[in-house]
Amino acid sequence: MRTTSLIRRFNLARFFQGDAPSPAPWRLNRRNVYILPTRQGIFFGVTLAVILLGAINYSNSLGYFLTFLLGSIALVGLLHTYRNLLQLQLRVATINPAFAGGEVSVPVVLENPGPTPRYRLAIAFADQPPVICELPPGRHTTVTLHKPAGMRGWQPVGRFTLGSTFPLGLFRAWSHVVPDEQYLVYPAPATGAGLPQASRYMASLLGDQGVGSDDFAGLRGYRGGDSLKHIHWKALAREQGLLTKQFGGDRSERLWLDWRMLAGMDPESRLSRLCRWVLEAEQQGLEYGLWLPDQILEPGHGPQHRQQCLRALALFG
Repeated sequence: MRTTSLIRRFNLARFFQGDAPSPAPWRLNRRNVYILPTRQGIFFGVTLAVILLGAINYSNSLGYFLTFLLGSIALVGLLHTYRNLLQLQLRVATINPAFAGGEVSVPVVLENPGPTPRYRLAIAFADQPPVICELPPGRHTTVTLHKPAGMRGWQPVGRFTLGSTFPLGLFRAWSHVVPDEQYLVYPAPATGAGLPQASRYMASLLGDQGVGSDDFAGLRGYRGGDSLKHIHWKALAREQGLLTKQFGGDRSERLWLDWRMLAGMDPESRLSRLCRWVLEAEQQGLEYGLWLPDQILEPGHGPQHRQQCLRALALFG
């Protein structure tokens, strides 16, 4: 019964992979920090064993002294390596969406609530180069990790590892962190996909007082979501405030990005093409709407409208 209890406490899956996903903040303690010798540590231990055997064989007092001195230093280094991670807190900050096939940036906030500084902390996803940082006592820092974005839709952050070999490099302490946060992945934009020609023009009976993209009609105060292309930067440089250029014309272009235009393509290819159209329409300052079998977004423009369209494409189906 005692053996069974020890086996339960020492779970191999937990040792190699970490705990199940859990909410922030993640605190490192004696239950989730592990330590083993590095290659240098194993070589150091073998060297000490050889020195000890020589001291025993030749009854050499200096050999005994050197062996126990170096062994004591190694044990003190083991303790400092282990304590370098204890009581650290981690949490994942807001993650910006990414495109499928690209790379996502994951900001991780490290906090040191203890009175001692932490040195040579290495944090990384599997198969990614580690980011090295240090933490003064009572301070926090943000480390940005990178990983492949994965497929479209919601994706889990996944497991990353925080480790350290400070101070001697003979031992490595580490902890696997598995946060429960997720990030959104947009479809991969198709290459070489120009905007569709089936544009619809809406007549404006007010002439230049209408909203268009042809003729300059005046300035107005900046509103959230206005395109950066329409901001009057010269007025801002003259300290006249943040103003937006207004354009008018006898017609304003309203472009529908329609799922039905892409008949014959598989769903993922359609989503990639629509994603490219959304980016192109926004870049050109057009007013565009999105038609999907499960959702219709009325024509609009601006960063917020772009984000709504890309989100609808990411979560389609």
